[in-house]
Amino acid sequence: MIRRAKISEIPDILTICKACTTYMIANKIYQWNEHYPTAEAFEKDIEREELYVLEVAQKIIGTIVISTLMDNEYVPVQWLTANSNHIYIHRLAIDPKQQGKGYAQQLMNYAENYAKVSGFTSVRLDTFSQNKRNQQFYEKRGYQRLEDIFYPKQSEHPFHCYELVF
Repeated sequence: MIRRAKISEIPDILTICKACTTYMIANKIYQWNEHYPTAEAFEKDIEREELYVLEVAQKIIGTIVISTLMDNEYVPVQWLTANSNHIYIHRLAIDPKQQGKGYAQQLMNYAENYAKVSGFTSVRLDTFSQNKRNQQFYEKRGYQRLEDIFYPKQSEHPFHCYELVF
């Protein structure tokens, strides 16, 4: 079941994100670290009612942010469509023990369907340039790779921006 997250679930969400961070670092993907993601970011997501969780057998195994807020880092990007009426995906995470079972696909299906039904023009996101698995994941879903942006607190390497237009 996919539903909005509760403030009391932030510790569970952070546990999943820390497990994902450890898993990525073990695979030489330095995408997340001690600076990101943070409890404060998730608290703001909940305040905006944009943080969702995926539950299986009454246990949270994944999370996604489905936002209408455009981050400042995205402003200079030459997107495929004008800068209005979009959904932005952030902090998609599946417990590493549950990866490879289609759960990330479920979360993205949910987000994309929400965007379509709600009349949004596109879905935008970024993914780490060193995370080839994520790039393939989004490209197979029809996302088009655009420009790079940087998050210096996360990595010296760029993040690729992607957009899926409906």
